[in-house]
Amino acid sequence: MSGKVYVIHENPQWIPPFAAAFEAEGVPFEEWMLTDGSIDLAVEPPEGIFWSRLSASAHTRDHAYSKEFGRAVLRWLASWGRTVINGADVLELEVSKVAQHAALRHAGIEVPRTVAVFGVDDLAAKAEEFGAPFISKHNQGGKGLGVRRWDTVDEFAAWVKSPDFEPSPDGITLLQELLVAKTPFITRAEFVAGDFVYAVRVDTSAGSFELCPAEACAVPGADGVEPEPLFRLREDVDSALIDRYLAFLAAEGVGIAGIEFIETRDGRTVTYDVNTNTNYNPDVEATAPRSGPREIARWLGTLLPQEAVGLRG
Repeated sequence: MSGKVYVIHENPQWIPPFAAAFEAEGVPFEEWMLTDGSIDLAVEPPEGIFWSRLSASAHTRDHAYSKEFGRAVLRWLASWGRTVINGADVLELEVSKVAQHAALRHAGIEVPRTVAVFGVDDLAAKAEEFGAPFISKHNQGGKGLGVRRWDTVDEFAAWVKSPDFEPSPDGITLLQELLVAKTPFITRAEFVAGDFVYAVRVDTSAGSFELCPAEACAVPGADGVEPEPLFRLREDVDSALIDRYLAFLAAEGVGIAGIEFIETRDGRTVTYDVNTNTNYNPDVEATAPRSGPREIARWLGTLLPQEAVGLRG
């Protein structure tokens, strides 16, 4: 029997680091772009390992239907008994912060106070009940898109009625407590195959919610001046927190993910995002003891029939 790793995604800009890792590890792979196409549901899928990198932010790249395509393809693969990493149930976590919140809370992990509002009619009233200051965000988001801070309910209510209002792609808006960090950074912990790879310190002193670590998301410094790194390795993460994350990922069947948390001014450690199509910052990768993409390629390679895997570098 032979096979390869099939990478299911919709954004070619995020693939080069993984392509290089697969090549370095001698693991054959093929991209499956879910932006259009078709599947014959009666036809057996090819042999191999399937890794879903579908993203909640696909709609921002004019790929609004990739979520639905993914739901169909991942269920089809599972029906034929194929091994799917971050399969259909994990996709639901990726595209719904409500699902993430519920799963994290169920696992005993502290999450921010959050109200999910369906549609627009009750948004202002629910914000009044919630109380300012707060943030609003999309249930289906990504990269911090759609996140706004509100210091008064009146400002929020006016925005909701204005042409500038940005609805979530799924029609669910979240009202969430404003978490204030004791120092201006958040932390993202990276996991592969039930193992903690490393943690990344993300500077938020500029007040940005755009926390995408990929090289394609990098913002140049003003007037050509190189800014301080937004992303750097962090080595002092509480091991008990990492253990809780590992247990959570195992319970949810998540093979690859980045989990983001904030340490607040009032002494809490609050987890607010699970990213199951994690990207890796090149500057962090250059200093990290282990490479995220190489760990992924190595692990997926071990899941393939050995005759399908070439010599590894």
